[in-house]
Amino acid sequence: MTSSLVLFAVASLVTGLAGVSPTGATVTEHPGRAAAAARAVQSLTAAPGSGETPVVEHAAARSAAEQRRVLDYWTPVRMARALPIDLLGTVTGTLRRPDAPGGSGAPGSRKAPAAPERRPAAAGPGTSTSGSRWTAGGLVGRTTGRVFLTLNGVDFVCSASSVRSANKDLVVTAGHCVKDGTGAWADNWTFVPGYDQGRQPYGQFTARRMFVAGPWSSSADDSHDIGMVALNARDGAHLTEAVGFQEIAFGSPRGRHTYGFGFPVDPPYNGEHLIYCAGPLRQDPHDQTRNQGLPCGMTAGSSGGPWFTGFDPSTGRGTVTSVSSFKYSNDQGTMYGPYFGDIAKNLYATAQNA
Repeated sequence: MTSSLVLFAVASLVTGLAGVSPTGATVTEHPGRAAAAARAVQSLTAAPGSGETPVVEHAAARSAAEQRRVLDYWTPVRMARALPIDLLGTVTGTLRRPDAPGGSGAPGSRKAPAAPERRPAAAGPGTSTSGSRWTAGGLVGRTTGRVFLTLNGVDFVCSASSVRSANKDLVVTAGHCVKDGTGAWADNWTFVPGYDQGRQPYGQFTARRMFVAGPWSSSADDSHDIGMVALNARDGAHLTEAVGFQEIAFGSPRGRHTYGFGFPVDPPYNGEHLIYCAGPLRQDPHDQTRNQGLPCGMTAGSSGGPWFTGFDPSTGRGTVTSVSSFKYSNDQGTMYGPYFGDIAKNLYATAQNA
C-alpha cells in the first residue's frame, strides 16, 4: 500500500518507519498500518454479493449521559492543549524525531513553511494561495469547524465540514480523524462549527455514529482516508438547522481549481482562525495513491478540512469533493486529499441515513 506521511491529526502510539518510495521520494510509513491493539467493537456493512466491506461503523455517544460526559470532558484547558499529530513523538517518545537522521522533516520539527500567512484583499474564482486567513465569511465560515477527539489517551484536533444529508447531522472529515487505520476508534469526538479564536457561536455537537471506508479500516489505505460522522442534535436542533450545509459530490472531474479549508495549528498558524488554500489539483506524482494534490502550506491540525470545487467566494458555498489527508515528507508545499469515488459514495449513502 501507500507509504505516505500523514501529518495532521491522529495516529497510533507506534514507531514511524522511514523508507524510500519506488520513485525515490522519502516517505514515512503511516502508523495505522502497524497498530494492532485497542480495536473497538464495530459493525460492518457489506455490499450485497460483493464479499467486500465498504463501510465500517462504530457507535459513539448515544445516550444523554454519554453526550454530557463528552461535553464535560472538553474544558477550555483541554481544548487549548489538544495536539496535532506531528507532536505525538514529543508526547510518547515513540515516533522518529523529524530532525533525526532519516527523519521526515515534518512540521513537528517546528520549521515554519517558507511562505508566511497572506491576507489577500479579496478571493475570486481563480484565486491561488498556499495558505491565507479566510475573512470573507459566508456559509463556509459556519459549516467548517474544528474537531476535538481522544485517541489512545491523547487529545487531538482535526477539521471537518457539515454536508447535505438525509439525517441533517452529517460531517465529513479524514478517516484518520475518526479511526487510527487498523487500530482504535476515536473517543470524546465533538465538532465545533464556526470556531474562531476560541469562540463557539453554535456550540458543540457530539458524535453518535462514526463511519470510515472499509479500505481505511482494513489496511490504512491513504486513497480512502475518509471519515463521516453522524452527530447528536444540540438543544433539539440538527446540525444543518443550526449552521447550514455544503453540497457533496462523487466522481467529479480531476484537476479542477479547488479551495481547501481547515484549522492548522503549527506555525505560522495557531489553530484559532479558518485558513484556506486555492489552486489547481494535480495527480500524485509518486503514483502511490489515487489522491490529488493541492498547492497548500497548511500545517498540522488541518486534516479533514473540506476541499471545494465550484466554490463561490462571495457566498462561501461550494461542493465538497475531498478532504485534507497527508503530505509527502519531501514536499511540504502540497497537500493530498482522497478522490471521492464509488467507495466514498457508498460511505456517504450509509452515513447520511444513520
